[in-house]
Amino acid sequence: MSEHHYTHGYSAAVMAGHRRRTAENSAAHLVPHLRSGDRLLDLGSGAGTITADLARIVGPENLTAVEVAEEAAALTRGELAAQGIEGSEVVLADGSALPFADDTFDVVHAHQVLQHVADPVGVLREARRVTRPGGIIAIRDSDYGGFRWFPQSEVLDHWLACYLDAACRNGGSPDAGRRLLSWARAAGFEDITVSSSTWCYATEEEKEAWAITWSGRLRDGALADSLQRHGLMGPEDREQAARAFEQWARQPDGWFSVLHGEILARA
Repeated sequence: MSEHHYTHGYSAAVMAGHRRRTAENSAAHLVPHLRSGDRLLDLGSGAGTITADLARIVGPENLTAVEVAEEAAALTRGELAAQGIEGSEVVLADGSALPFADDTFDVVHAHQVLQHVADPVGVLREARRVTRPGGIIAIRDSDYGGFRWFPQSEVLDHWLACYLDAACRNGGSPDAGRRLLSWARAAGFEDITVSSSTWCYATEEEKEAWAITWSGRLRDGALADSLQRHGLMGPEDREQAARAFEQWARQPDGWFSVLHGEILARA
């Protein structure tokens, strides 16, 4: 997107977490409304796992994915190929200036996108422009301020405060989930269905996966660089936080809940 700075980057640790996302666990608010033949734009397709699921529902030839960076677009193409999805198009474009005519799509989907853009209202207006009258714009974004975990950890409290600061300094809105309704109204939408949902990590496998993705992000990659560049967490602080995630994952009663806001807006 314009003035784009993706706080997490595309490291192996980030992708390990992103590839666990599916339409079932990340787009359940949209799936019941999809039909075969719907022309669907997946805005900010990233790892491509949700994209592949959506393509199977509407038909691969009806799905277009958009990414702002070639590195991310290549990840989407690779995942679609790995899952045997043929016929979908992956386009390099800016979400605030989409290269599509008015009323091109029946559905626009974006997952974990608006929290990272400088002008989320502008992106929503553009999504509305390329969606036919009566079509659906489906958005889901996390709300970091609503993250909760057990056992409590002062180190993880510090990690979250530093992440919130870094994401804001990078031009994002890490509390995007709670803002989706207001952004949609500012973009001119009137018919809006609002919901929220969570990811919950409590099994041994889930906890290990969550700890791996976050400890990896803290040790190396774009997030580590942002925390360092902004003077928020040096190497020792980041390593302490990475170990805190790993220690949390080993707790038999460990629990982590990730809050998301969701909207379905009619064009």
